[in-house]
Amino acid sequence: MAAIPTQRESESYDCGAQGLVTLPGGPLAPGSARALVRSAFAEWSHRGLVDPERSPRLADDAMAVVSELVTNAVVHAGTEVEVDWRLEESGAFVVEVRDHHPARAPRDPARGEAPYDTPEYGHGLRLVATLAESWGVTYRTGTKTVWARLSADGGEAPDGPAPAHTLAVAEALAPQPQRPAADRDWLGRGALSFLAEASDLLAGQLDENLVTALTGQLIVPRLADWCAVWLEDEATVRGGDGGAPTRVWHASENRIEELSRALEKDPPCPRDGMGIPPLEQGREWGRSGPESYPWPGDALGPQDAHGAALAYRLIAGGRPLGTLVIGRCGLQRFPDEVTGLVEDLARRVALAIGAARQYARQATISAVLQRGLLPGAVAEIPGVSSALVYEPCDKGGPSGDFYDLFPAGDGRWCFAVGDVQGKGPEAAVVIGLARPWLRLLAREGYRVADVLDRLNQLLLDDATEAADAAARALVAGGARPVAPGDGPQTRFLSLLYGELTPHDGGVRCTLASAGHPLPLLLRPDGDVRTAARPQTLLGVVEDETYTSETIELGPGDSLLCVTDGVTERRSGSRQFDDGDGLARALSGCAGLSAELIADRIRRLVHDFGGGLPEDDLALLVLQAE
Repeated sequence: MAAIPTQRESESYDCGAQGLVTLPGGPLAPGSARALVRSAFAEWSHRGLVDPERSPRLADDAMAVVSELVTNAVVHAGTEVEVDWRLEESGAFVVEVRDHHPARAPRDPARGEAPYDTPEYGHGLRLVATLAESWGVTYRTGTKTVWARLSADGGEAPDGPAPAHTLAVAEALAPQPQRPAADRDWLGRGALSFLAEASDLLAGQLDENLVTALTGQLIVPRLADWCAVWLEDEATVRGGDGGAPTRVWHASENRIEELSRALEKDPPCPRDGMGIPPLEQGREWGRSGPESYPWPGDALGPQDAHGAALAYRLIAGGRPLGTLVIGRCGLQRFPDEVTGLVEDLARRVALAIGAARQYARQATISAVLQRGLLPGAVAEIPGVSSALVYEPCDKGGPSGDFYDLFPAGDGRWCFAVGDVQGKGPEAAVVIGLARPWLRLLAREGYRVADVLDRLNQLLLDDATEAADAAARALVAGGARPVAPGDGPQTRFLSLLYGELTPHDGGVRCTLASAGHPLPLLLRPDGDVRTAARPQTLLGVVEDETYTSETIELGPGDSLLCVTDGVTERRSGSRQFDDGDGLARALSGCAGLSAELIADRIRRLVHDFGGGLPEDDLALLVLQAE
């Protein structure tokens, strides 16, 4: 092992699949250690040293364990902390955290100083034991080392709204309940790590139901005997005017149903909330903090007939999202330490719910927009079988790739495979402009080259109008310089467009490629050749004149049209189409149906890179019968 850095407040090194850092024994140490381990895993993943499918799970576990061990070292030892981590050949992650416990000056309890050797109530060790394959403590002269080993083969998190692994980590963060005297010990020792890890767990969730599930696991039974969450409808935020709680938790499972019925009859309401607009209610609750809540004694049985309950308004961005209620039996009031910690946690829960709702809104808008940008069904062409593969890289936003296959009248069918520069809303604007115009021009009888000429001019005119509008706005608003990215964006479109006319003995295909990967024609004997010549992107050159070419598709001939998500699929420095890779792959598909050709090309593209595609992927196969 390399020498430990010395004479510096914070030093680190990273060599291969290992690293070492010396951190000052302060409250920032756990966060710094987490960031370093997160960076290490990102590098190991980029270098292919960790399994891409298991890497996120192992990284999350490693950061939780490192954070907990460093927190315990800082709190218990009070000295600088040395963190040593490495990735073994088996893929297991090992971390060692060293402190200099014997060099520390003792504290004097008579003067009100808390002793160093705070009783361990299981927060750190239980979390480490939950996540690690093995762990232990090693004592040497002047140092104490706590180590943990996390197996690379920890198993997959099951599917579902509340992954068991995530909930187990949340539960481990809030171990078995202790009562008031122990609360202060635990809160003073572990609150920093608890909130940090709780924030990490909540921040990564994009489903508000999972956020509420994690909330219950974090609070019960460590901080309360039971809790409940009410979530309000975004469209009709009413400040708690009735209804059942979204989720209810109790340390005793057999109490949940009865408690839920009791809480449903007495939902929380903002103090003096009548007549206050929702936004103002949120501000009022944000100022006042937790409010007392009636104790549901009848639902908890005679032994728990008395206790304390508090309601916390969940506020994000000034908007009320719901209410969190916690209760503990046998208390007249919650300890201030618990009240403050839950208030901090409630703010994080509210932010996570707000983020999940924003993501859900964006995903819904994107899904609706995406459905509007693509055809509802692909046309069936007499004498032609077709197969389509469409895989947007970003499932939550509009893709830059699009396709179409539609009847144009007079015994003609038209097809298009396009790729817009960029993604998201700007790409959606171009697709929303191009696809309807393609259909309109085709049905008006314009031929392939004429359609491209007019679409090119349409894109240029639209960009010119956007620039004029921006200039007028600039003049009207004063001579404010336009910041990079604020002005109108040039809209480039690569497009492969063609027209099919079935006839006795085959199909006549007229097509043109504007800056798009060239289509490939596969003959039944395995011969492959390009079926068009390259031309300029649409939306680039004013008054560009496009030309088309016509080929005959005989029985068994197949035409393959793809986007650059296929041809430019990467494996290291190589691309899938290097050395005519796509043509070679298509040649091996001789004799297959359109469906099988599409599926084989898709699988070859996926296998080439080893991981998930980093670009949108679309391919269309047209085969004469």
